[in-house]
Parts: sequence; C-alpha cells; structure tokens
Amino acid sequence: MEAEPPLYPVAGAAGLPGDEDRLGAADACEAPLDELVGAYPNYNEEEEERRYYRRKRLGVLKNVLAASAGGTLTYGVYLGLLQMQLILHYDETYREVKYGNMGLPDIDSKMLMGINVTPIAALLYTPVLIRFFGTKWMMFLAVGIYALFVSTNYWERYYTLVPSAVALGMAIVPLWASMGNYITRMSQKYYEYSHYKEQDEQGPQRRPPRGSHAPYLLVFQAIFYSFFHLSFACAQLPMIYFLNHYLYDLNHTLYNVQSCGANSHGILSGFNKTVLLALPRSRNLIVVESVLMAVAFLAMLLVLGLCGAAYRPTEEIDLRSVGWGNIFQLPFKHVRDFRLRHLVPFFIYSGFEVVFACTGLALGYGVCSVGLERLAYLLVAYGLSASAASGLGLLGLWLPRSVPLVTGAGLHLLLTLGLFFWAPVPRVLQHSWVLYVAAALWGVGSALNKTGLSTLLGILYEDKERQDFIFTIYHWWQAVAIFMVYLGASLPMKAKLAVLLVTLVVAAASYLRMERKLRQGVAPRQPRIPRPQHKVRGYRYLEEENSDESDADGERGGDCAQAEAAPAGPRPGPEPAGPSRRPCPYEQALGGDGPEEEL
Repeated sequence: MEAEPPLYPVAGAAGLPGDEDRLGAADACEAPLDELVGAYPNYNEEEEERRYYRRKRLGVLKNVLAASAGGTLTYGVYLGLLQMQLILHYDETYREVKYGNMGLPDIDSKMLMGINVTPIAALLYTPVLIRFFGTKWMMFLAVGIYALFVSTNYWERYYTLVPSAVALGMAIVPLWASMGNYITRMSQKYYEYSHYKEQDEQGPQRRPPRGSHAPYLLVFQAIFYSFFHLSFACAQLPMIYFLNHYLYDLNHTLYNVQSCGANSHGILSGFNKTVLLALPRSRNLIVVESVLMAVAFLAMLLVLGLCGAAYRPTEEIDLRSVGWGNIFQLPFKHVRDFRLRHLVPFFIYSGFEVVFACTGLALGYGVCSVGLERLAYLLVAYGLSASAASGLGLLGLWLPRSVPLVTGAGLHLLLTLGLFFWAPVPRVLQHSWVLYVAAALWGVGSALNKTGLSTLLGILYEDKERQDFIFTIYHWWQAVAIFMVYLGASLPMKAKLAVLLVTLVVAAASYLRMERKLRQGVAPRQPRIPRPQHKVRGYRYLEEENSDESDADGERGGDCAQAEAAPAGPRPGPEPAGPSRRPCPYEQALGGDGPEEEL
C-alpha cells in the first residue's frame, strides 16, 4: 500500500515520483526558491480557517476554566483563613497566652467592620478601576489583595490586620464584578468563533443577533458557579485536617446553651468562651498559613498566566475613551432602566441568603445544637450540593429563563418556613441528619439563584459597553445586603427569618412583574453610552486606515479624509458643516479646535 503524500511538502525536498521534469531544464536552478517562497500546492484555506477558530474556541474554554479555578481558590482561602482565625481568637485562653492584653477582640471587630463596611463605597470606584486596568488586570489585582490579606496573618497586629481588611473590602466588588463581566464576554467571543462564517457574510460592523450567545452563557455560568461553590467545601480543609483536633466536644462548648434555631438570639448565645482543648503550636499554624498563602499565589498565577484578555486592544481604548466622568456617572444613570429596578430585591436577597447559610443556618441551627466540631461538615454539604446543582442552570437551554430563578426561590421559601417553626435541642445528635439535608437543599437553591441571576444579566445586557456597569450594580447590592446582615447580627433568629422571607417574596414578585413587562413589549430606558473621544498622540490617528477607529468614529471618517487630502500650503478654513462639527484628527494635530476657533 503506497503512503499518502504529505499535506505540506518540505521546502527543498525531492519532488514526487514522475515530477522530475515538470519545471523544465531552464527552471532547474529556480526550483528550490519556488518551493521555499511559493504557495503550497495542497493548501486548503477553509481547513486552515477551521483549525484557527477551533484553537480560538479552546482558548476561550481555557480562559473560563482558569478564571473559575482562580476564583474558587481565592474565595476558599479567604473563607478558610477567616473561619480558622475567628475560632482561634474567640478562645479566651488562646488570647491570653498568645497575645496578652493586646485587645484581640477589638481588632477582630474592626477587621470585620473593614470587610463589611468598605464595599458600601464600591459603586463610586469599581467601574473606573475596571475601565482603567482592564477586566483581566482588575481580576489579577483583586486576587493579589486577597493574597495580601492572607499574608498579614503571619504577624497579627492592629496595623497589619485592619488595613489589610479594609483593602480586602475595597477589592470585593471589583473582583466579582470583573469576574461576571469576564465570563459573559467569553460566551460572546465563543459565539463569534463558532459562527465566524456568518460574521464574514454580515460584515465586521454588524452585531450578532440579540440573545445569540445565550446558550454559551448558560454553559459558562454553570461551569463558573460549579467551581465557585466548591470554595465553601475547600475552605473547610484547614478545619477538618488541623483545627478539629484541638476542639472540645459539644458537651463542653454547649454546656450553657439553652435554646437554638428559631428560639435563639444573636449568634451562639451562651456558647463557652473556651473551645480549644489544647493550644496549637505556632509552628503548625505557620505551616497551615503557608499552605494557604501558596494556594493564594497559585490563584494569582492562574489569572495572570492562563486568563486571556476580555477585549481587543482597540476595544479597551474605546471603553476608556468615553470619559472618566461619564464612566463614574453611568452606573447611577442605569437606575432609569426598569429591569434593574425590578431586579434590585433579588440582588439584595442574593446577599442575604449566602450569609444566612454561613451564619444563621450553620451557626444558629448547626453549631448551636451539634457542636463546633461539625461546622465544617455542614458547610461541606452546602458547598458540594450547590456545586452539583449549578448544572441545573443548563435547564434554561430548554425551559423559560424564569424557571431556575423561580424554582430556587420556591425551594428557599419552603426551607425558610420550615426553619421558622423548628428549634433543635442543644447537645442532641438524633436530628443531625435534618441539618445536613437542610444545608444541602439550601445549597441547591443558592446555586439556582446565583446561576440564574448572572445568566439573566448577561442576556438582558449584552452590549459590551455596559456589562461592567451592570455587574458592578449587582455585586454592590449584594455587598449592601451583607452589610445589613452585619448590622443585624444581634437580632433574634425569628426576626432574621422574617426579613429573609419578606425579601424573598418581594424579589420573586418584582422579577415576575419585570418579565411580564418585557412580554408586553415595554421598552426599557437605557442611558446612552457616549462616543469614544480619542486623544491624538503623535501621528497615530493621522493614518488613512485607522485601526483604532470605533464604530461611531467611522461616521466622521469622510470629513477627516478630505482634510488629510488637502494640498500643501496655507491651512484652508473649516468646512461649512455647521458649528456642531467636531474637529478631525488632522485639525487637532495642527493645533486648531475646529470651526469654533476661527469664528
């Protein structure tokens, strides 16, 4: 059986059998040069194009997986360290022996205040930071601030813990807003690389049909939140493999606890002040913190090395060129859109429910009744169930988009009503299986909530010029909700459940009303995104073919081309195009300000 000829023959190699004389004697000396610089005879342009876009699609998948893994490691390290730190600092023996009269409880309270209060101001600076640094670099810098917070625990003092907590609070909203924007952009780019033939037929200036990227967005958001919810399980590894060996059992820690669940007040009222059976060695603590620090650095490297850019360089220039004042104002102007106004209660509930899972359910019902040593396993059940249930967001491929959100809200409604009338007995383990089931079901509802909201925002707001503003608003309202939970930590459990229940009902009703308005054809009022105003630097924008020109600037190309084609000599006067005509780059480079300057 004869071997098939290679697809691309090697330059300078012998030709195929029977082709020795195909060039003729006169061209014998030129044959090697033709084979070197000439076109391949078997070149298949369509096949090469298909391979090129397949590599592009694989690159997008790599970006999604790297961003998801980086977010999981970052949040897992943060939660695990904070949880271990608060447990150690709660024990009065540990405080007295390790730190004496340094006032560690006061430092912890100020640290929590910095983490929870600082994000309230995030709406003022987050869009500016994302536009200034870019989406990828904002993710990298925010992950680096999380790593900085981990590093300060090597030397626990007021001047290390509190400033790093404030910096961490400033980075919370920018990190998750840029993450949401990044995943949405990846779905749009995957659509472009999958339908490149349609893009070529429509032309580069034509936008794809609205909602065309929605199937890819559903898949990518399901992948992202499957990874993200694993962070709640990964955060418990320091507890399971290290701190649980030093804890007292429930008979000691819950000795003075009288009521749990719906009958409790505050957070763990009556809990014993000593929870550590033996103090961990400083050497062992340093080893654990070093492992967490290494994982935080790994998350930074994942984002830096494996995550590609969310926008092309020309797109980044256009996004910054709308003016920093406009960038600052646009998040507030989006309040005009009735879709966002109707989704605000759901944003607030999204912050309420995740904090309630970690504090109200895990502490007020779990630790209060079955002991601190089982806290890690309750949160593992929550995280694993939420991670597995994130795949249920793919039901949106076949069902209406409201189904996942309404299903998650209905599940949380039933659980909240059940918890409202349940008060577990302290130090009784017979009902522990109910806690694990409740934590798992709450995780399912959280997964449907997070996946559904992020997907909905990516579908409703698919213009790349406003996605960072939308995700900033979403995560800012989440931060406001977390701040409200922080302020109401001392309320009775029934008051917390009542607030949670009212917010859930209002959120579901408001969302369904928004969907009804959209079905009726009510047009949303969106603020106009200003045109990019490029600054002339050198002769960059004096070229005839401007590679940095945006879609909007193309409309003014004719005036500038005529100005550039003007003959040498004295500069002619401006064209009588009216006083509203803006100066073209040629006029700006010569120092003129257009028609207004010469009037």
